[in-house]
Amino acid sequence: MKNNKFPMIFAASALVAGLLAPVSSQAASATMDKIKSTGAVTMGVRESSIPMSYTTGDSRFDGYHVEICRMILGDIKDKLGMSTLRINYQPVTSQNRVPLVQNGTVDIECGTTTNNTARAKDVGFANTLYVEEVRIAVRANSGITSISQLAGKKVATTTGTTSVQLLRKHEKANGVNFDEVFGKDHADSFLLLESGRADAFVMDGSILAGNIANSKNPKDFKIVGEVLATEPIAIMVPKNDPEFRAAVNAAIAKIVANGKMPGLWNKWFLSPIPPKNIVVGLELSPATKNAWANLNDKPAEDYNKK
Repeated sequence: MKNNKFPMIFAASALVAGLLAPVSSQAASATMDKIKSTGAVTMGVRESSIPMSYTTGDSRFDGYHVEICRMILGDIKDKLGMSTLRINYQPVTSQNRVPLVQNGTVDIECGTTTNNTARAKDVGFANTLYVEEVRIAVRANSGITSISQLAGKKVATTTGTTSVQLLRKHEKANGVNFDEVFGKDHADSFLLLESGRADAFVMDGSILAGNIANSKNPKDFKIVGEVLATEPIAIMVPKNDPEFRAAVNAAIAKIVANGKMPGLWNKWFLSPIPPKNIVVGLELSPATKNAWANLNDKPAEDYNKK
């Protein structure tokens, strides 16, 4: 009798395992369930991160990352079998972008957020499609060309960003003491430089180039100095929803495979963009091109290992 029980127990266990397997392999995505049930998705956007994510006026938003996110959401809409999907645009700042993704207010953040290990404790990051170089913008007649010349100067940065931390850690910043002044957003930080209340503005190169191109007299400013850091700028998603992140990454892979990235770069970085038809004029870097060819979600710390 003992020997006959084992096959029955095994068979019952196998049946239970068979019933459970499909459930675990097809785990539900809370974000995608919400998108399907409401017919809407909330995209986090920036107001002055030209040309990555910015307002074009009248509560409209556009940019390199914004367009990519619209393409991603279009792919997810099709996967969910939806005929339409309403996108609600939620402006975010450097200070509140992570909390708003964490608490579910924002479903996908399409701005200029660096993927680093500290933030990855709270949010998830999609595969990188833009690799940034942090630089310094100054007035063209300032005579400043290097970090070492910032001693005794006022350096602007945007509240909630990591740029001045990177500046202070740079080897050429040893013994260089400067005063930090804060802007509430990137436009405000650039205004500090433009109005003479700051001698330099430290930020992502694309943001510096975009604000300079959008200024009244672009020739009055230039980007100078050493590269402070190389940073992967990535789309943020909820950390506790790996299925949604997988869907986002699948859409990104499709965009890359279809050869759309060079055209998107030319559109947003090398051509006139709305609303003022400015040209940012930032050439495609080898690091960004390599990110397209080798899709990954490596954090900034991996990019800056010596």
